Amino acid sequence: MDTNKTVITRERPDTPDARALIAELQDELSRYYPPASQHGYSVQKLIDQGVAFFVTRHDNAPAGCGGIQLFGTEYGELKRMYVRPQFRGLGLGQLMLSRLEEYAREHKIGLVRLETGIHQEAAIRMYERCGYVQIPPFPPYFDDPVSRCYERRVT
Repeated sequence: MDTNKTVITRERPDTPDARALIAELQDELSRYYPPASQHGYSVQKLIDQGVAFFVTRHDNAPAGCGGIQLFGTEYGELKRMYVRPQFRGLGLGQLMLSRLEEYAREHKIGLVRLETGIHQEAAIRMYERCGYVQIPPFPPYFDDPVSRCYERRVT
């Protein structure tokens, strides 16, 4: 992949590109999971919770997004990771993951956690390839047969 064509910028989640990406992710997740198993933040909740949000552009086109919410100095949690289908397979998810981990380290956070669904098979493979290990659910998540939680030390 030519990373010169790819840029990740911090943006508010209420920009038009960010809103479109979040809506597409929500539509995708709604096809696979019941409402009780959908834990994604709304645009307003991302803002209210102070989630650091980023948009990936490839050849100047909005291609993906992701955010990280810091919980004190204990850990950061990934939020709203998504790559549009036409951009999958280019390594953009891994680039976003690296950027979010870097953000955690910049804020002296050495642990990153996430919750994802079992049907996000490519995402799970990427997380595991990048060193994330499955853990029991952490609050506010609960034992859910379609949910998995992961974490990785990033110090």
